[in-house]
Amino acid sequence: MFNSLQGRSAIVTGGSKGIGRGIAETLAGAGINVVISGRSQADLDAAVADLSGLSGNVTAVAADVTSPEDCRRVVATAVERNGGLDIVCANAGIFPSGRLQDLTPDDLEQVMGVNFKGTVYIVQAALEPLAASGHGRVIITSSITGPITGYPGWSHYGASKAAQLGFLRTAAIELAPKKITVNAVLPGNIITEGMLEMGQAYIDQTAAVIPAGKLGTVADIGNAALFFATDEAAYITGQSLVVDGGQILPESPEALADL
Repeated sequence: MFNSLQGRSAIVTGGSKGIGRGIAETLAGAGINVVISGRSQADLDAAVADLSGLSGNVTAVAADVTSPEDCRRVVATAVERNGGLDIVCANAGIFPSGRLQDLTPDDLEQVMGVNFKGTVYIVQAALEPLAASGHGRVIITSSITGPITGYPGWSHYGASKAAQLGFLRTAAIELAPKKITVNAVLPGNIITEGMLEMGQAYIDQTAAVIPAGKLGTVADIGNAALFFATDEAAYITGQSLVVDGGQILPESPEALADL
């Protein structure tokens, strides 16, 4: 039986859509008060309205994680509204496609700025209140793409997601004396607005090579994040959890032929 997290305080960056919104919903469903951040006020307002009525309160603040000042403002808002900060879900991410020969310095800066630097900035901003909580949790949304697999058009995205894990390992060492754990969830292919934009043919093709026979849901990632947030996970740090329905396991599509 897990101890209750009722009344604890969390931030979810990139929380207005997709996986971030799923994480926010799962945490709030467990009684955690959540501040979500994102760049679009309209998307944030819609998410807050949809997530009302859960055990935990969900509020929003518009911010850009590529700005250290914005990240400090998000943290200050969470502390002010919810009396402290226990959990930071560094989830904000973008995944524009671009072949290696076509990538520009701006392309690289955009992806690394949001996916990697944004992770570092929000964690830096939250260090003091996380340490004060006595059970601080940092949960990073990485990906199987980059750390484990590759996909044409996403070399810059994959590099940013691998960079998050390089950051995680040393951050976990540095923050352990402060009783702050740092872990990551590595989603496989998850049904989100972005995935739907890839088209049904891509979704069907992907599902066909996943042993579970389907794509995951945002709740699957939310539940993994919730586990890392628990008191029972206090002795787990510097780790990454793949949540992909077994996608990375087969050595070839033929491995699934006889299932």
